[in-house]
Amino acid sequence: MKSDTELQRDVAAELNWDSSIRNEDIAVAVKEGAVMLAGTIDSYAQWYAAERAVERVKGTRAIVNDLKVKLPGANERSDSDIAHAAINALKWDIEVPEEQIRVKVANGWITLQGEVEWQYQRSAAERAVRSLIGVRGVSNVISLRPIPTRADIKQHIVDMLKRQATFDAEHVTVEVIDHTARLHGTVRSFAEKRDAEGAAWQTPGVTKVENNLMIAVPMPVGV
Repeated sequence: MKSDTELQRDVAAELNWDSSIRNEDIAVAVKEGAVMLAGTIDSYAQWYAAERAVERVKGTRAIVNDLKVKLPGANERSDSDIAHAAINALKWDIEVPEEQIRVKVANGWITLQGEVEWQYQRSAAERAVRSLIGVRGVSNVISLRPIPTRADIKQHIVDMLKRQATFDAEHVTVEVIDHTARLHGTVRSFAEKRDAEGAAWQTPGVTKVENNLMIAVPMPVGV
């Protein structure tokens, strides 16, 4: 098991390795496996990339992202300009049913609303606007429309987890109530936990995923 000092070192190295992140003003602190990021960055895209970088580091058990987006003067945009750019970005993304999505912008913060059929459409909408100039943050409150299906949702998720080689499905249990999939058990890393949730989201009929998976702490050799 990594010490907090080792995890802090590995997180700093991952942030430094990712060329999409300008990390000179990012401070990293770790306490009992929880990684805390503080400081300022130039864009929301970097904010998002920094959080994903921390998730990739083995040993991360929780993330507190307190990074603040401080836009360079040249990147400042009015809310109306951002809204116009966001609408165009959604319109040009083939995975986004843009006619089903509404955009609101306040102080550089984009809120996506509406209803779509699939989680990948919801994710694609957020991805489409995340890197626009002037954006300080994105709130994705797009809801999913339940799709009637005869398929056994629970078995579909279990089978998908077993097919994927990135984690041990034997330690994951699935509970389905209405259109909500609940994941319980243990995984080996934060990234593994995220992958399991992604697998559940790909199941037809799932409109909500409650990820209760815990990250197992490996026992020291010889214990």
